[in-house]
Amino acid sequence: MWARVKKYRPDWLTLVLLGLIVYVWFRPPAWVSDENRMAQEVKVALLDGRQISLEQLRGKVVLVNFWATWCPYCRHEMPDMERFYSDYRDQGFEILALSQDDAPEPVRQFLAKEAYLFPVAMAQAGQGAALGGVSRLPTSFLIDKQGRVRHKINGQVHYARLEGLVKPLLDEKARP
Repeated sequence: MWARVKKYRPDWLTLVLLGLIVYVWFRPPAWVSDENRMAQEVKVALLDGRQISLEQLRGKVVLVNFWATWCPYCRHEMPDMERFYSDYRDQGFEILALSQDDAPEPVRQFLAKEAYLFPVAMAQAGQGAALGGVSRLPTSFLIDKQGRVRHKINGQVHYARLEGLVKPLLDEKARP
């Protein structure tokens, strides 16, 4: 059998298709829509017990991310989210990750195992609709310093995508 495998030479189409499958698995397409509407108020109880609202985060650029521990694309995007959060939180960037899991304990265990430090809460009914609707995971919303939803991202975020969307919002001056 190994002799036959060693002699196999895939054609170019097979290699292209395999490459595309690998690319989509690790960096699936995401659809980014430009928005420009005020975010409705969302209040959450973080897993660490603190209460936080979007109103309290005014003056910062906020990524509200809907995710779940059972979602492979969500798990793939989280290392880049953590790295971006670490690099930009001192410049006025914040993450609010809202888990769609059924119970908080598996979420706590996942976050502890992976050592993620960004704020996480359990998503409540209506929060996704309040921001613009969540029909698949992951879905993220970028909210500017004035509290306006500026982008909706259906699909996985990665560092370069965040940089391209967040940096211009960080450079905007906050209006009172």
